[in-house]
Amino acid sequence: MNPLLAKNQDIPRALLVLEDGTSFEGHCAGAAGETFGELVFNTSLSGYQEIVSDPSYAGQIVMFTYPQIGNYGTCAADMQAGSCALAGVVVHDMCRTPNNWQSERSLPELLEEQGVVAIEGVDTRALTLHVREAGCLRAAISTEDLDPAHLLARVKASPSISEHNYVADVSASTRFEAASTAPADASRPTHGVVALDCGEKRGILDGLTAAGLDVTIVPWDTTAEEILALAPEGVFLSNGPGDPRELPEPSETATALIGRVPLFGICLGHQMLSKALGATLEKLPYGHHGGNQPVMNLLSGMVEVTAQNHNYGLDFSTLGPLVPELSGGHATHSADLRFWSERRIAPVVETERFGRVRLTHVNLNDGTPEGIQLLDAPAFSVQYHPEASPGPHDAAYLFEAFRRLIEGAPDYLDIDVREGRRF
Repeated sequence: MNPLLAKNQDIPRALLVLEDGTSFEGHCAGAAGETFGELVFNTSLSGYQEIVSDPSYAGQIVMFTYPQIGNYGTCAADMQAGSCALAGVVVHDMCRTPNNWQSERSLPELLEEQGVVAIEGVDTRALTLHVREAGCLRAAISTEDLDPAHLLARVKASPSISEHNYVADVSASTRFEAASTAPADASRPTHGVVALDCGEKRGILDGLTAAGLDVTIVPWDTTAEEILALAPEGVFLSNGPGDPRELPEPSETATALIGRVPLFGICLGHQMLSKALGATLEKLPYGHHGGNQPVMNLLSGMVEVTAQNHNYGLDFSTLGPLVPELSGGHATHSADLRFWSERRIAPVVETERFGRVRLTHVNLNDGTPEGIQLLDAPAFSVQYHPEASPGPHDAAYLFEAFRRLIEGAPDYLDIDVREGRRF
């Protein structure tokens, strides 16, 4: 018998079933019951509480690749939202007796309190390799239906993540304010910005206020005209869950704001800005989820280790044709964008409606786009999470870049990553 199963004989059994028929037995490690969602894996070694409370995971079952999860417990200060929106949790070994001076309760206790169904005792190494081959799959965890064939039929009948608007579930329902937390400095005035909340993490909001920004947070479906009526000096497009291709409203808002106010987008916000520019968004085979993704800033030549959480991304070539004189003389798109990082070139394309757009950041693991910058309007975006709660902090400089964009600095993105580090 699996030793992890043996040690938990007094704990209710659980079953994980994927839509291709793959199944794993285990034990309940959170709330009892059952849940359905899209299975993704996260490679972070720590930060599990920030992950389970990240609203961007709504509709997804998160599997942790690190073997033991929960060993330092949880505390209210680390929550990234008021509640956990993810569909479920899969781990190899769940620690039920954490040892840390900040711990207020164990991770299983938090998951049970939040109603999150979880399973432990799963061979997460084998499951990760399977997902890397098969791609993102619908799945279910159940402590009630322990018949693999029956649960499989229900998984196959369950809706895909594209069939539900998870952004509406996790966005703020009403407008509220968050004041700058930067030290008072007459040489660095505070700027007022609006954040379009599609599932914004508290860590990202903290990053904005720490950069000296007073933030007005508005619901996800707030229109461009309603935002402009607040007279912001800049607008932030937040992270969030779900399929961006099935979410027209934030993209329409971004389209109407381009050129009228400085824009900064993160994750889903990056996808919404890309969509507004006319680009095609594609679903990655198994996405980027974890705190160890290397990204090159093509403007500075420096590499950032980044935290990421997304299944969809921009197809850079669909923005428009390359401008050879601004792209090192190259006129042909490369499918693998590491072509540009190897040559230290930040290529520029010409869009049909909004002029020139520059590729600014590239993922060094798979050559996918990680950031863009408009050259004929004040706007930029990145695919990853700069605040990274709990880390790494290499990309924290991007909040300062937003401030510099608002202040009109032409080189706002060309910043030494060491300037934004917290430690």
